[in-house]
Amino acid sequence: MIDFALRGNKVLTPTGIRQAVVLVKDGRIADVLSELPAGFDADVIEIQDSVLMPGIIDPHVHINEPGRTDWEGFDTATKAAIAGGVTTLIDMPLNASPVTTTADAFDQKLAATEGKLHTNCGFWGGLIPGNTSEIEKLIAKGVLGFKAFLTHSGIDEFPNVMEADLRKAMPIIARHGLPLLVHCELSTNEKLATGDVRSYANYLSSRPGVWEDNAIALILRLCEEYNCRTHIVHLSSASSIEPIADAKRRGLPLTVETGQHYLFFNAETIPDGQTQFKCAPPIREKENNDRLWAALREGIIDFVATDHSPAPPDLKQMKSGNFMTAWGGIASLQLSLPVLWTAARQRGFGVAEIAGWLSEKPAQLAGVSTRKGTIETGYDADLVVWNPEKSFTVLADQLYHKHKMTPYLNEELYGVIEQTYLGGVPVFSHGSITQLNAGKRMLKERE
Repeated sequence: MIDFALRGNKVLTPTGIRQAVVLVKDGRIADVLSELPAGFDADVIEIQDSVLMPGIIDPHVHINEPGRTDWEGFDTATKAAIAGGVTTLIDMPLNASPVTTTADAFDQKLAATEGKLHTNCGFWGGLIPGNTSEIEKLIAKGVLGFKAFLTHSGIDEFPNVMEADLRKAMPIIARHGLPLLVHCELSTNEKLATGDVRSYANYLSSRPGVWEDNAIALILRLCEEYNCRTHIVHLSSASSIEPIADAKRRGLPLTVETGQHYLFFNAETIPDGQTQFKCAPPIREKENNDRLWAALREGIIDFVATDHSPAPPDLKQMKSGNFMTAWGGIASLQLSLPVLWTAARQRGFGVAEIAGWLSEKPAQLAGVSTRKGTIETGYDADLVVWNPEKSFTVLADQLYHKHKMTPYLNEELYGVIEQTYLGGVPVFSHGSITQLNAGKRMLKERE
């Protein structure tokens, strides 16, 4: 017996958007049909002209628990996720305390999720100097891959790796077929910023694109040498697009993401003192960001992820407006789809591209593409229903994030999330959370 059916005129399937009926049974998609079968007697949910899309997969989220739950936490982050149509997220290892760089710390991370997972959640392990011996222990525990920084992470307990550290770790990671995610900035000791600490232009000059370009050049060399699956997170420097394209043409196992904020905002319009815009790498100039859009269109950039990295107001230096000392991170998990859609629709992109960038391609990075990221028979019934024609203004009281600071406040965005289904369970409907604790831990199975 089928549990229920979703019927709509704009169902995103692997063959494109079409009128379809999606049958759901035991948390999975039982079939995708053109019309209801004769004698069908289960509930039919009519979505009319709203879009039915695979649930969003965000593989770059800083939840900060255990240890820094005052920054975010599993409860608030995963509520924000389902309100934004995010049915799977992958937690980053560095802002928790302890950082997720040992098997013991990973056990503490898993314990912290108890009773707080309102969406599906996987985990990246951390790579730092000296923890090579923990890599296979973390893999045995179920991490989906590893994250490393090439510059200071902002967390002293999570120091950046050097080339020698990568040379020790990449052969091990490659042997297990997991991805290595890298924050690509190689900082220099020269003083690059002078003047007003409230000036965004001053902050931008302190983290030039060449930092990214040099780091990416190193990572591309090592990726080729070790044939290790390598993923460049939050690309912001357009000068690295051609080297990345060349590496892909040569068949390197390389993927790349950028962030919604690099596609939505431009440096020229960021007001001084508005530290909610601070992130690293920084939001760059319009000409640079137009080139990121072109690379996304061409498939050089694979997908888009939020890099949701919240912090309390005092750490964001909202009162002083000091860009040089403020925490670098943008809160946006709940707004993943509408932010990207609002910017993309203005450039002639369609819903199919959105699904590729937010669902299908991230599923491949996380290693879950055989069961998530598309609407096909046998796949998990992780689904989002949304209205691409309807707009809303972002208000603080709409957000489930622990802290409401985000550069998107008061922006008019298109793309209203109407329903979210997690394993066939309706967890969010028309502005309200309808089911809590339906999320599952996503651990890589031992081979």
